[in-house]
Amino acid sequence: MNVFNQLSIWLSFQVSIIFLIGIPITLLLWSIKKGNKAVNTLISIYWKISPLFFISLLLLIGKYDYALVITNISTILMTISVWFWNDINDELKEYDFSYSLATTTKIWRWSLTFLSLNFLIQSLRNFSCFSFINSSLCEIWLKPPSNFYNIIKNLFNFFFGANFTQPIAKFLGLLLLLIYTIGLIQWSIIKLPKNGRNSCFSEYGKY
Repeated sequence: MNVFNQLSIWLSFQVSIIFLIGIPITLLLWSIKKGNKAVNTLISIYWKISPLFFISLLLLIGKYDYALVITNISTILMTISVWFWNDINDELKEYDFSYSLATTTKIWRWSLTFLSLNFLIQSLRNFSCFSFINSSLCEIWLKPPSNFYNIIKNLFNFFFGANFTQPIAKFLGLLLLLIYTIGLIQWSIIKLPKNGRNSCFSEYGKY
């Protein structure tokens, strides 16, 4: 069962590369080409929320005890960010199945939702890892981000000529988490009460 659990978690991270990075980039470029402001705004909002997932990877690399909590919060926030906006939802409903950009966007939103639920279910199966990631039982959660760690390590060494270590990853992760939290609180206090669930994409012209 442990081998199956480890494989399942590894696959979840591998699939996340496609649905959290690959498809959103494709949709962003596609929406720009098509001049679709609704999809463009949706993906732009998503990219403002998604950095929290990569911050959580830094925290996992740094073996921060609550890193898995941050990972799940990030996937939940990303899912909320693509379903939250009434004006975008209404716009997407107007397109029929033959409009491939809107159809792909809808499929991606559902895929992102299932991916978020999968991460949560996987995490609940290792509930103790929510508060103590350094446990031997939680090593399966630390192995998938190792590829991300190697990429950052090589880039860090290339640009700064220094080694990128786990304590540095933890420090950067916590620093970025603080900045992200301040930005999210600012948006919640200033923009959310003003605009509500309206993304305001229509103010820039409807395509």
